[in-house]
Order: sequence, then C-alpha cells, then structure tokens
Amino acid sequence: MTDYSDKIQKFGDILVEVFHYLALFVIGGTIVWSAVLEYLHIMEGGHASLKDILLLFIYLELGAMIGIYFKTHRLPVQFLIFIAITALTRHLVIDVQKVTDNFHLLLLLAIVSAIVALSFAALVLSYTAQKYGRPDDDLDVKVADRHDSDSSNVM
Repeated sequence: MTDYSDKIQKFGDILVEVFHYLALFVIGGTIVWSAVLEYLHIMEGGHASLKDILLLFIYLELGAMIGIYFKTHRLPVQFLIFIAITALTRHLVIDVQKVTDNFHLLLLLAIVSAIVALSFAALVLSYTAQKYGRPDDDLDVKVADRHDSDSSNVM
C-alpha cells in the first residue's frame, strides 16, 4: 500500500512542478510581451518620460523575480518589496500631481510612509537572511540528506 501511495505522491509532485513551470513561462511571456509593447509605445513617442522609465524598471524587476524562481525554486519576497517601492515611487512622482489639494498632503504622507515601511521590511529581511539564514536553507539540507540516504540505501 505504501508503494502505491508513494507513486501517487511522486505523480502529484510532478504535476505540481509542471504547473509551476507552465505558469512561470506564461507569466514570463506576459511580462516580456508587455515590456516590449511599452517600449514600442515609448519609441513611437520619440522620447521616454520618467513615468515610462520607472514602468520599465518594474518590468525588469518582475522578470528578474521570475528568473530567480526558475534558478532557485524560491520566490524572493525582497523583489516583491522592491517592485512595490518602485510602483509607489512611480505613483508619487507621476500621479500625485493630479490629485486635488484637499487630499494631496495626506496622500503624499501615506505613500512616503509606505515606502519607508517597505524599505525597513527589505532591510530586516536582508539582515535576518545574513544573520540567521533563510527558512528554506534547512529544507535544502534535509532534501540533500534524504537524497544521499536514498542513494546509500541502493548500494
């Protein structure tokens, strides 16, 4: 019975991994497609504004996040934080100018506070990763040990 459940478990693991790769290819393709269309739109305009450049940085960070996930099988939370900081900065620089005077100061303070909080979160994540390691580091060691013990049992 355990042999049958092991086969089902392995098949389920394969299906999950196939889904992850397929989803990553779709998301990665969508990012590239969107970035190329945005770049062509910029080229049609004859110049790039700060808004356009910051949007291209967001696409770059999303693409880098997908690439890191492909290489490490980890979703880097820090990249999500960097993307959020870039998006808020873009909003701060571009869209806040269009807001009415009544909410201008409160909106400005809220966006700046969010950027400071996200920056602090990125700092804490970097510090704790260097000082204590990442939670997945222990999993990598356990998986490596399990593979080593599996291969030693075969001999």
